[in-house]
Amino acid sequence: MTQDRPQVRYVSAGAGDDGQRIDNFLLKQLPGVPKSHIYQLLRSGQVRINGGRAKAERKLVKGDEVRIPPVRAADKAQTARPPDAVLNALRAAIVHEDEHYLAISKPAGLAAHAGSGVPYGVIESVRAWNKYEFIELAHRLDRDTSGVLLLAKTRPALLRAQRALKHGEADKRYFALLVGKWRGEDRDVDAALVRNRLQSGERRVQIDEDDGKPSKSRFSPKARYRDATLCEVQIFSGRTHQIRVHALALGHPVAGDTKYGERSDNKPLRDLGLKRMFLHSHFLQLPAQGDFGKLLLNAPLPDELRDVLDRLPRPR
Repeated sequence: MTQDRPQVRYVSAGAGDDGQRIDNFLLKQLPGVPKSHIYQLLRSGQVRINGGRAKAERKLVKGDEVRIPPVRAADKAQTARPPDAVLNALRAAIVHEDEHYLAISKPAGLAAHAGSGVPYGVIESVRAWNKYEFIELAHRLDRDTSGVLLLAKTRPALLRAQRALKHGEADKRYFALLVGKWRGEDRDVDAALVRNRLQSGERRVQIDEDDGKPSKSRFSPKARYRDATLCEVQIFSGRTHQIRVHALALGHPVAGDTKYGERSDNKPLRDLGLKRMFLHSHFLQLPAQGDFGKLLLNAPLPDELRDVLDRLPRPR
């Protein structure tokens, strides 16, 4: 008896796919297939749009016929349905919903999306509700960061949010507990960042003014403690690990950050009950644009972080 083999598929782009890049369309059509393989399929010409080859940045138009070559599905462990407990927890974490957007106060420890060694994230969980014809992440949050995560329910809403975030038109703010005593008031960090892979295979972000991408953060102290400072951080760009690396550059790493912080700094905080990185996206605002009104989102600090603040020693 032979196993069923994957077959060539022809999929028509619907209204919700209009304007979407073909690489992102394929990532949805082929869940669990690595990005590297998606791009290999495109480079080799195995993916066709209306019979012709297509580059990764090609945008679909409603009615386009996409040829998807045979690709063996990922194993069940990679595409597992999120547990009901996760689905229910995210329903309870909704902070806003309208005809265009869904906003969730993402818990720390849950990824925004599935990836290597991560079978599901927020987007896979929301899709498992089977409630929306179209739902996409408008941006990302690190797995260990909590707070406002915006999802779009239509492609125009997605593009509007992405444009605002990309061009610095959005107001995005975090609460971060920083190690050490803060001197003075607001401080800006304007330092280009680049992602590197170390010899160990670990990925780290570093400041590199020659090869990095521009990034700017503003740190504003909100509460001062004996050995730490609670800051509100406004970011004017959205680079990977931006706040964490900029905080380190100021000499005040984010509390609980095991990648960029020092173990000796984090141990006293763990003794006070900090079991995660103290970084929370608490505010996101998108300006009015075209048919879209201003969008204002808030997510209060979770109890686990408030409890840590209550235990922190005050300045002598």
